Amino acid sequence: MKERDSISILGIRVDNVSEAEAEEMIDFFIRSGLPHQVVTVNPEFIMAARYDMEFAAILNAASLALPDGVGIVWASRFLGRPLRERVAGVDCVWRWARLAAERGYRLFLLGAAAEVAEEAASRLKELYPRLEIAGTFAGSPALEDEEGIVDLIRQAEPYLLFVAYGAPQQDRWIHRNLIRLGVPVAMGVGGAFDFISGRAKRAPRWMQRVGLEWLCRLFWEPWRWRRMLALPQFVWLVIREGRKYGGQN
Repeated sequence: MKERDSISILGIRVDNVSEAEAEEMIDFFIRSGLPHQVVTVNPEFIMAARYDMEFAAILNAASLALPDGVGIVWASRFLGRPLRERVAGVDCVWRWARLAAERGYRLFLLGAAAEVAEEAASRLKELYPRLEIAGTFAGSPALEDEEGIVDLIRQAEPYLLFVAYGAPQQDRWIHRNLIRLGVPVAMGVGGAFDFISGRAKRAPRWMQRVGLEWLCRLFWEPWRWRRMLALPQFVWLVIREGRKYGGQN
């Protein structure tokens, strides 16, 4: 593999990869057999990491840090180190499931509300009939449940593990258990299972392209407004850093 091209946004590493390159890396990680954690970096992650040094360390230590969020792409351009494109975590689940079906890689879906992972797995199987689902389980990120879940996954022997516990719990859970899981690739996917199962709607493609997916999600999920408060803070900090180091304005 070629050397990784990365940038730093407010102290958090983001890898400059396309969707196709990310898929190639996942294939390489799986074939290596070694454990790899993948994270999906967005502005909310970066703002949370400013007050949570452990979370920041987990993000920066990941084998692959995807630029998930139009705000990340905007920040990279403002800072004069442009990323090529947004690589959304939910899009990667679809794409890597197709790869798994083609290559015979087993998937395990962990987390989300009861039955959501099963519904997401069924939807993926409809699209990719050759896909092998090693298992699904709602579970929880609670420490007292950890041993049982790790044993369940180890017995299933998946190649790809998607964890939908929400950030930063899902990323902490993966980081704590990555070595003993025996899974080559594990990624936190937030609400991806809800979108894949059809329980939640994604913004239309045109809104995704122009960077308004966040507005659509806020309309459908108004409870997210508190989390959205991080966005103007993120913009201000990026502008301040850009001016400090001679970025664009």
